[in-house]
Amino acid sequence: MKSKEKEATYNRREGLKMLGFGSATGLLGLFGGDAKAEAHHKNTPFYAKGMAPVKIKSVKAIATAPMGHNLIVVKVETTEPGLYGLGCATFTQRAEAVVVAVNSYLNDFCAGRDVDNIEDLWQSVYVSSYWRNGPVLNNALSGLDQALWDIKGKRANMPVYQMLGGKTRFAIPCYTHAGGNSPEQCADNVLKFMEQGFGHMRIQSGYPNTAAGKQADFKEAGYGYNGDGHMNEAAYLRSIPKMFEIVRKRCGEDIELLHDIHERVQPIGAINMIRQLEPYRPFFIEDPFPPESMSWFRQLRQSTTVPIAMGEIFNNPNEWKEAMVNQMFDYIRCHISQIGGITPGMKIARLGEWFNIKTAWHGPGDVSPVGHAANSHIDFAIWNLGIQEAVSFSDKMLEVFPGSPYVKKGYMYVNEAPGLGVDINEKLAANYPVKKGSNWQIRSNDGTIMRP
Repeated sequence: MKSKEKEATYNRREGLKMLGFGSATGLLGLFGGDAKAEAHHKNTPFYAKGMAPVKIKSVKAIATAPMGHNLIVVKVETTEPGLYGLGCATFTQRAEAVVVAVNSYLNDFCAGRDVDNIEDLWQSVYVSSYWRNGPVLNNALSGLDQALWDIKGKRANMPVYQMLGGKTRFAIPCYTHAGGNSPEQCADNVLKFMEQGFGHMRIQSGYPNTAAGKQADFKEAGYGYNGDGHMNEAAYLRSIPKMFEIVRKRCGEDIELLHDIHERVQPIGAINMIRQLEPYRPFFIEDPFPPESMSWFRQLRQSTTVPIAMGEIFNNPNEWKEAMVNQMFDYIRCHISQIGGITPGMKIARLGEWFNIKTAWHGPGDVSPVGHAANSHIDFAIWNLGIQEAVSFSDKMLEVFPGSPYVKKGYMYVNEAPGLGVDINEKLAANYPVKKGSNWQIRSNDGTIMRP
């Protein structure tokens, strides 16, 4: 046999031997791999081992109202002693229904599940009732989701924004609310907030009750219910351009002005009013149409260059998906505790990034400090933040919720502690029981319900 042939034969034999050795190793892996893996794990550096599994022990709702608003917080306790997470599930108008959803359904559904598999748990809760969630179940799910992110941050010893990708800004720019019974009073309040460092202001004047000095006809006729509000649509549509004109003249060009229509007027009226606001350069006009009238956005886009924010009462991805893809508005303004928490909030933000839509999460006083912290941690991590609604907490609220976010010179900051950074004093929270849910009901002059 020639030397080249001998060499080739040798190489083939050695190759077969190696294949045989590999097969044997594979079989050993089948029958003895656990011991080897365990030995390898013992020699693995701490940072590469991962974390030991932790299970959900219980899920419960905590109801409290330190500032008068009904707040619901979900507490997820784990099998690791002392480790728990908090999430906001506040649905002020129907608070008691959320408590039932959490305590009667989520607790049994989640007990024994892995706290780390947030996406899987979110998806399973979302479809477990077969029909897609409405606002009650979405708020319950949001409380669970935020609490799981809180736990994940605590387990990793990091603020949640680090888990989402880290900071993209030093703090979160905010707008606050400057109202008044007249445009002049509104301008006075804008100037006061400018002195505090705010550069963005949502201005409202005499809204929603713009029929000053006159009782609504439906009330004189004895129609409707106690507590029903009244809005004069025509008077409102005339008053807003005047308010913008006076505020802009008195407060200058440097301040950014916003306004919320709250979907209360007819679409064509909203379009005509927004066109009149163009000379005053609004930062955005919020919620011009109710979700039932989304098709009107095409006409609005063709009629004006004023930036638009939308989505405060969106509940389901089908309400925002196509509108964002088609760039029907400039700012997506979902209520994070309403859509299901941080998990869907991040998905919305990422979708908006590719279509040049910025975020402006809803952040009113009837969101718990835990919910405001969730908003803020998302805001830190995403590139396409537009603006965040500011909040100011009373001393009572800060006692019940230590570690709450705070606002300074127009910027919001979070507690840099691991997780969301907010805790709850359950004993103090129990001193402020929730009340029956309110009805957010506005009627026109003849008594017709006006949809938000």
